Amino acid sequence: MSDDASAPGERAEQVFFADPALDRAFGVVMALATELQVLRDRVAALERQLERGALVGQCRMTVAVCRAHHRIRGRLDMTLAKRLAKKQVLLAPGIYDALSALIAEQTGFEAVYLSGASIAYTRLGRSDIGLTTYTEVCETLCAIRERISLPIVVDADTGFGNALNVQRTVRGFERAGANLIQIEDQGFPKRCGHLDGKTLVSCAEMAGKIRAAVDARVNRDTLIMARTDAVAVEGFEPALERAEKYLEAGADVLFIEAVRSNEQMQEVNARFKNRVPLLANMVEGGKTPVKSAEHLETLGYRIVIFPGGTVRAVAHMLARYYSSLFNHGTTAPFAKTMLDFDRLNALIGTPELLARGKKYEE
Repeated sequence: MSDDASAPGERAEQVFFADPALDRAFGVVMALATELQVLRDRVAALERQLERGALVGQCRMTVAVCRAHHRIRGRLDMTLAKRLAKKQVLLAPGIYDALSALIAEQTGFEAVYLSGASIAYTRLGRSDIGLTTYTEVCETLCAIRERISLPIVVDADTGFGNALNVQRTVRGFERAGANLIQIEDQGFPKRCGHLDGKTLVSCAEMAGKIRAAVDARVNRDTLIMARTDAVAVEGFEPALERAEKYLEAGADVLFIEAVRSNEQMQEVNARFKNRVPLLANMVEGGKTPVKSAEHLETLGYRIVIFPGGTVRAVAHMLARYYSSLFNHGTTAPFAKTMLDFDRLNALIGTPELLARGKKYEE
């Protein structure tokens, strides 16, 4: 470990451990320390509110403090594996950068899903057809982990190569803060699971990748998810057989992509739900019927993701905003549907950050 002291959130630049397990543990502690400091700042602001008798501000801030404290205690006491052991479904929205992740955390979600497709959409302005790289996903993950402390499910595509590439991917994503790493059995170049024209690697090659991923992780609490895209290529029954092989190889979670009906979802759960957590992927306009998290919980799913809905909502809003600005030459007509300067700064914690910085100026 280096001799330089580091402030929370600056671990990647100032403090390093030779042991990856220690480095990861230190990163978790620093993330929690950052959030605890934010809580202290909010408590101080609450005290100032009380002194001024600002009751509305007092109530709002009390709720925020209590929610944040509850989230921290929950994450200290429960790993993702323990959470998935519960029958209550885990709903994870799609995210693509630190801001979308922060808003998801503030909303109250228990976990988030870093979508490879959403990174392609937002970082490249391109389709999900295998253009994003390990480095781009890892850089995005690092920025998100520095900002939130929620469990992060990360889409690692095919692992970006063979079994050795998979091991590098798992080690890198684990160090960057991933809690559940998803690897799929598509050939390269891969594409969105709800696009036509997919190809697959052999079942044996994919099983080897899962074994490699399991061997590569440093912390047993880092989970490995196996995704099969075989429904669209080989059929439903072969997809179930592939899932069996991936479970035997050591997968902690199974993801059978693009099932076509509620009946197929029921069959997937009848076969696997009592043996391994299952993930359901809800894509608006995709090949799988979109169901509510509540309904999917009754079937037996433990994780439900809406990975691309976030970008689709943002794209729709941006199109409306740009159209309004282009036509009116001002943001005034759109003002009621957007945050102003102060509200955006409040959302991202600017007052607390500036207050914390002042401590080091004295």
